[in-house]
Amino acid sequence: MDFGLVLQTDPPASRVVGLMKRAERKGFTHGWTFDSAVLWQEPFVIYSQILAATTTLKVGPMVTNPGTRTWEVTASTFATLNDMFGNRTVCGIGRGDSAMRVAGRRPNTLARLGEAIDAIRDLAEGREAEVDGQPLRIPWVKDGRLPVWMAAYGPKALALTGRKADGFILQLADPYLTEWMVKAVRASAAEAGRDPASVTVCVAAPAYVGDDLAHAREQCRWFGGMVGNHVADLVSRYGEHSGLVPEALTSYIKGRHGYDYSHHGRAGNPSTDFVPDEIVDRFCLLGPPEAHIEKLRALRDLGVDQFAVYDMHDAQETTIDAYGAEIIPALSR
Repeated sequence: MDFGLVLQTDPPASRVVGLMKRAERKGFTHGWTFDSAVLWQEPFVIYSQILAATTTLKVGPMVTNPGTRTWEVTASTFATLNDMFGNRTVCGIGRGDSAMRVAGRRPNTLARLGEAIDAIRDLAEGREAEVDGQPLRIPWVKDGRLPVWMAAYGPKALALTGRKADGFILQLADPYLTEWMVKAVRASAAEAGRDPASVTVCVAAPAYVGDDLAHAREQCRWFGGMVGNHVADLVSRYGEHSGLVPEALTSYIKGRHGYDYSHHGRAGNPSTDFVPDEIVDRFCLLGPPEAHIEKLRALRDLGVDQFAVYDMHDAQETTIDAYGAEIIPALSR
């Protein structure tokens, strides 16, 4: 199993770079960041510094979207980083939640997202693609490689992931839901004539190592609110009891009352007081190293290829170090 580190690009950028360097030293293979231009600093500028300061770490957004930047700009940015530092980028992409809504725009449709996945990958790898009806090709790209991993929860998004994406990003670490969603992605891949095993599976969730579970839960409760924000979209689209989305995912948002993006992805988010302890425990990895190892082994047995640690809490360095000292080695054996 590979391991990634996920950060927000809060200033100073030097701290983001420093934490990524630390993660590489401790055995992490991927460095991810949020991508929301109003809420945080521009990640692609910071990626160049991370890549320059590391040797093997692969970097990318978790996740970008097709609406913030034009597709040829996104592709050219990835291709430039790859040309400078070797093919060490991954394009995590989704419909766009905070990046679009904070700017007063609606998230992209799945149809547009599917078109963007193909176009961004083709352009970044030197092939011709159609962008808004215009055929384009970036002529200077040589031997480019850009895996595109899609974030998804709902049935139509999971199906699109299986048809189009090189990887599947699932932003929660509940084994029951992971099994359900991985099966959906793989079934779609098979129906599309693809090898289901060719789709990399990345589970991303907060991890907090320590014995004080009450404190760990409070530091990670924000994640249930972030996931609930996506789940609310699914409920509005499919209905609470449609059978298309597991009730294990939808039932906890009954007490949800709006969402304030100014606290998005942050410990102490007041918009997440509706999230019960049970959901925090199910969606996150909390407790001593042994508890993390046990849950990660269960996820690995379900086909998870990478666990990406959301490290937005008051124990960033100690979490990276604990994973490097005890958890990553246990999952590498």
